[in-house]
Amino acid sequence: MNIGFAPFLPWPVLAALAVLTLAIAALAIYRRLRGGWIRALAGIALLAALANPVLMQEDRDQLSTIVPVVVDRSLSQQTPERTKMTDEALAMLKDRLAQFPRIEPRIVEFRDPAESESPSTRLFSALSSSIADVPPARIGGAIFLTDGQIHDIPGVNQQLGFDAPVHGLITGKPDEFDRRIEIVRAPRFGIVNDEQQLVFRVVDDGKSPGGTAAVTVKMNGDEIATLQATPGQDTPFSFKVPRAGNNVLEFAVAEVPGEVTGINNQTVQVIEGIRQNMRVLLVSGEPHAGERAWRNLLKSDASVDLVHFTILRPPDKQDGTPINELSLIAFPTRELFVDKINSFDLIIFDRYQDRQNVLPTIYYDYMAQYVENGGALLVAAGPEHAGGSSIALTPLASILPAEPTGQMIEKAFYPRLSDQGKKHPVTRGLDGSETEPPHWGRWFRSVDVERPQGQTVMVGADSSPLLVLNRVGQGRVAMLLSDEGWLWARGFEGGGPHVSLYRRIAHWLLKEPSLEEEALTANAAGRTLQVTRQTIGNDPGPATIKTPSGKTDTLPLKQTQPGLYQAEKHMGEIGLYQIASGNLSTLVHIGAIDAPEFKAMISTTETLKPLAQKTKGLVTRVAGANGSVTVPQVLPVRGAVRVADGQRLTIRMTDETVLQGINTLPLFAGFAGLAALLFAFSATWWREGR
Repeated sequence: MNIGFAPFLPWPVLAALAVLTLAIAALAIYRRLRGGWIRALAGIALLAALANPVLMQEDRDQLSTIVPVVVDRSLSQQTPERTKMTDEALAMLKDRLAQFPRIEPRIVEFRDPAESESPSTRLFSALSSSIADVPPARIGGAIFLTDGQIHDIPGVNQQLGFDAPVHGLITGKPDEFDRRIEIVRAPRFGIVNDEQQLVFRVVDDGKSPGGTAAVTVKMNGDEIATLQATPGQDTPFSFKVPRAGNNVLEFAVAEVPGEVTGINNQTVQVIEGIRQNMRVLLVSGEPHAGERAWRNLLKSDASVDLVHFTILRPPDKQDGTPINELSLIAFPTRELFVDKINSFDLIIFDRYQDRQNVLPTIYYDYMAQYVENGGALLVAAGPEHAGGSSIALTPLASILPAEPTGQMIEKAFYPRLSDQGKKHPVTRGLDGSETEPPHWGRWFRSVDVERPQGQTVMVGADSSPLLVLNRVGQGRVAMLLSDEGWLWARGFEGGGPHVSLYRRIAHWLLKEPSLEEEALTANAAGRTLQVTRQTIGNDPGPATIKTPSGKTDTLPLKQTQPGLYQAEKHMGEIGLYQIASGNLSTLVHIGAIDAPEFKAMISTTETLKPLAQKTKGLVTRVAGANGSVTVPQVLPVRGAVRVADGQRLTIRMTDETVLQGINTLPLFAGFAGLAALLFAFSATWWREGR
């Protein structure tokens, strides 16, 4: 309660009247006039009435005390036992706080962001966001309902933004145990078929059962090793990268009965396979216009080591010149096709024919074995392939997909994609193939062949086979049944996509994963799973997804191009997914492999203890006897909390209030003010009348 003023006249006017009144009163008192003191009092009473003093009283309501309750719903809390424990403890805590009307709980449930690639438990960030609109003086304490695995706990010397106790109610049991596996060191890249090494470690959190742990190692879904690892010690592992592109190396440690979760019992390492420079042997049977197109293409690729021979002087063209006077290099047949044949990744026969004594018959058998054991052969055929010296009449015929009839097809035609070719990744989407006729130049001759094996992906005149691809044993063979691809290279009638076509053929022969006819690939973009299915057959149907937790789901695939089916889906779980379509399967890891959320899963009271001790809070487990859940009582305290209570959750009650209104009472208003003035002036008149 206090006194204010609501003057009827401006303060300067009242000040002037006060000076005048005091001067008159002082003069009357100085001259000892009768009634001088009474006149002074009457003047003061009049001035007080003009100043209009008002008695004011504020009407205030007590504000509630805000208590944020941060509930941990992160991935480490998603075990059935902890979820049940959290729900029961939260219900009991709400009942405890409801007993105090002046305490206003603010429930904040933290969940991992849907797009987070590296999930972590950031409860203090959630706390700061929840109380951003609350004055620090109104916060009576903060209560965390968690397993203790918090990844953004501030340091003891950092400011929280409020002065109140911090409490921790910890789920889980004190004797928990969990086994996990992690990659310590690993290469990001590896040369195909070269030995690589990484180091992994099996970690036991909590009381270890001792002994060794069985670790299963898989490469791209196929088991390659089983190891025994000692928990806590680094274990080296050597392996070879089997293919170019992404390779998923998976390590899984056997679960131990009673451990918290098996979700972190496996980890993966994605290794990019890099092929060393591709060694290509190009053998041109004779100089011709298309020879330079092949040579220029292969020489322009920095990843290709090219060995090129053109047979300029075959044995049937002898002119009697002594050998020591010839400037030509002798064709090193034994060195190429016997001693070093396995060092080549690809052999190309460009218009080559079997002339007498150039290659002994046994060498063709060596080449057939080379292909069957995993090698690659490309035959770019011309008129020689239809003649009596064709390599189709050698032991090499056992691996060739098409047998010539002995005739050439001599007519102009547009090379076209076959129905299989529109789906096959070697020819699918070639520039210019989408129109009819195709938007590229014509060719004028091709080799006529019997019905070929494998896939005919391009056709020539009268739908005759033009490009045939086939698998033989572990290797691959391609036949281009025309020698006029150089017309595209020279820009005849606008040219054509010879570079793309030749390069795709070569990389298919080298088993490039992206060019497989039947392939299933999966990639992750954040938490979005992207699945791609290639096929030269019919619709493969939906893909099957197996999540890290073991659940199975289906993913419909939509055709985006002929032979190409794709789909995307946002995934809620972090970890290793297995995707299957027909007899194909692949692996993909969603989210960061080393996410903090999975590095430690056992519950702990130690993380929050330093902060609780500093703020006079309490950290305790909610697990009671026989599987029950207990929550401490709440203790409201006025003023600063100076001593921690080891059994109760101390809450500092706020003194903050909110102003609802002000009640005013004018002191000189109404009859009371009028009576005071009449009394003063009547006294003056009475004194003058004596």
